[in-house]
Amino acid sequence: MKRIYLLRLTLALAILAPVTSFAQISCTRGGLQNAVDLYIEAQSSGDISNLPIPNGAGYWENEERIALDEGLINTAMEIDHHMSLLDEDSCQTFTEVIITDEEAPYVLGTRMRINHDKIAEIEILWTTTDYWLFNADAYLEHSSAEDWGPIVAEERASRGTLVSAANAYLDAFLEGKIDLVPWGFPCVRVEGGMYTGKGSPDDSCEVGVPAGVNIANRRFVVDEVIGSVVVYCTFGAGAPNGGSGSADTHLFRVENGKLRYVHTLTHLLMSAFQGGN
Repeated sequence: MKRIYLLRLTLALAILAPVTSFAQISCTRGGLQNAVDLYIEAQSSGDISNLPIPNGAGYWENEERIALDEGLINTAMEIDHHMSLLDEDSCQTFTEVIITDEEAPYVLGTRMRINHDKIAEIEILWTTTDYWLFNADAYLEHSSAEDWGPIVAEERASRGTLVSAANAYLDAFLEGKIDLVPWGFPCVRVEGGMYTGKGSPDDSCEVGVPAGVNIANRRFVVDEVIGSVVVYCTFGAGAPNGGSGSADTHLFRVENGKLRYVHTLTHLLMSAFQGGN
């Protein structure tokens, strides 16, 4: 009788094990981090079989919907550095991933949306050699040296403040109203790999911000704990006859209500750049 009981208990645990594993993914901060951990494992190995992806899940690269089995997520990559935003309100994550492999360097901006205990959406914006200002080694050097850690609770900006700061920065591209942006000092920007900082307390992210470009189609992932917001958008609103501009992400860190770090990725070949539209 005891042997039969133990056998039944073993079978029951075996049946419940996958459910328990997937249940660790949720809209809590810990559950979102578990989803990120699973993604990093999958991207490192090129094996997505352990990702809890349901039928009907969405997968995009650079603003284009493609089949999951055809995506870059199936390519094994040796990841040198990654950092993430966890958005409990919208049940989303954002992960900046840096790969410095000489033969296939990449910087990825990966967004996921969690639906209960499943990954319902995966969106990757990627840049690589010959894309806008790309330099994975420089990106790694500067990004990994920055402090994107938690901000003391009483000093954290609200979700609305973070989104407003991001919008003010992106709005400045169209009309050039840079005086409305909450500039911080020092503030440094990593753009594809180009770095604006000089190690001075007067370093500004205002350097090189163009006018006449509509940063359109904005979507936000916000993490108040680390004072950060990332905007998925298009660099330019596209032409009247089609197109939607270049796929882009702008990642911001806000400290004491002011911009501290800005990271940008733009899926645009350097050879195709023709100015704003």
